[in-house]
Amino acid sequence: MTSPTQPRASGMKPGLMARLRRFFRHRFWDEADVRRVLPAPALARLSARVTESELTHGGEIRLCVEASLPMSYLWRHAHARERALALFGKLRVWDTERNNGVLIYLLLAEHAIEIVADRGLNRRVDPAQWHAVVDGLGRSLKAGQFEQGLIDAVRAVEVLMAEHFPRDPSAPPRNELPDAVVVI
Repeated sequence: MTSPTQPRASGMKPGLMARLRRFFRHRFWDEADVRRVLPAPALARLSARVTESELTHGGEIRLCVEASLPMSYLWRHAHARERALALFGKLRVWDTERNNGVLIYLLLAEHAIEIVADRGLNRRVDPAQWHAVVDGLGRSLKAGQFEQGLIDAVRAVEVLMAEHFPRDPSAPPRNELPDAVVVI
């Protein structure tokens, strides 16, 4: 790395190389990469796990795995959090009756994990608890255990949901959102 007083060999502005590396990293990831780390049977098991989880509490969980950010996000230097928030809205996770939906978002190109919880749940859960879920998922992903990491993340969110939004056993189970994993 050069100091601010040394001329740069490439003549490029500081940060431009980092932006180019990020752009190319995102262009090399696509939906086939998602299918490689999470083949169809794994996606089916994850969807079933979400369904099973939602029978134990009154909340909604969505899983979204995206290979790379869209060009418009890269162009304006947006980060995974911004994309997760946009998908939280687009997938209508915010639109649950009790405001207790949770999006678990994984961006493969950047190995980024975001959890977005609606206000009904988020105000009841300590940020350290969300960080623990993200940290656990991160360790699994580093070990190449994508499916198991996501299953464990769903379990961790399930525990929080059951604590703060237990299912009413006298009411029939509700399912306000699809349980299928969103692959982009």
